[in-house]
Amino acid sequence: MTYLRIAAFVLVLAACAPGDGGGGDGGGDDSGGGYVAAAAQSMTVEQLAAKAGCTPHIQIDAVDLRQGHCETGDGQFFLTTFTTQEGKDAWMDTAPEYNPHLVGPLWTALSSRAVLERVQRRLGGDLHLKDHRVKG
Repeated sequence: MTYLRIAAFVLVLAACAPGDGGGGDGGGDDSGGGYVAAAAQSMTVEQLAAKAGCTPHIQIDAVDLRQGHCETGDGQFFLTTFTTQEGKDAWMDTAPEYNPHLVGPLWTALSSRAVLERVQRRLGGDLHLKDHRVKG
């Protein structure tokens, strides 16, 4: 099942992703401040799900990302949020196999194109139908 493959992929990515975890190395305040600023600007899985009209079933609750599964009248989809742009970029570099995906600031949604087109009306974001590095 495609949704199970996506969830397994995200679990592996979360386990392997290099994480700052906010622990830092004790140097400078910039890294911690940037981390907090990025997190404050992003929406949570729950906030995105509420905008989409569902209550998410949280599947991954890691330091670097969170993922929830939603089901609405629009269909089933996964919402993933990231704590940093770097984390999102790393995920996006491996995401092309799982097309299409809807991409917003520090979040993505995965499902079929038809479902994502409907979800996009509520969440906004850019619909990526191919490798995210290729516009189209």
